Amino acid sequence: MGVWDLLLVGLVILLGLCGVLLPAVPGSLLVWAAVMWWALKDPQPVAWWILVGATVLMFVSQGVRWALPPRRLRASGATQRMLAYAGAGSTLGFVLLPVIGAIPGFLAGIYLAERLRLGRHAEAVAAVRTAMRSGGSSVLAELFTCQLIAAAWLGAVFGA
Repeated sequence: MGVWDLLLVGLVILLGLCGVLLPAVPGSLLVWAAVMWWALKDPQPVAWWILVGATVLMFVSQGVRWALPPRRLRASGATQRMLAYAGAGSTLGFVLLPVIGAIPGFLAGIYLAERLRLGRHAEAVAAVRTAMRSGGSSVLAELFTCQLIAAAWLGAVFGA
């Protein structure tokens, strides 16, 4: 598989990661489809294992999301800015404290956005609780799954 193909797959994965945070964009489906396209174009055993793992993770993620409250973040007052901070915090946490750092990073991103908007610690903490109860946990589960798949893909591409 050529460099341009890998770059295109990486861009679709990045679009999918951003799409998780946007309503009406099938972010996780884009990430999975990019990995599937990569596996079909580069039929190495590691590519197929990554695709199988991505598929299993997607099914588990959908089961977890089904058990969590539905996504009603807009009704709770969540803004695009807050979701952008949460996504950036999750990604930064995922990189700085590999894998498990995504969860505190997500929460810290929401807190930072709300602290900047509201100005007080107590109100920002209450806003984090409200956001997580209103569907933030569902968004976090989907984003975390997509980050795991993206990390596996990057490991396979650069590890080869």
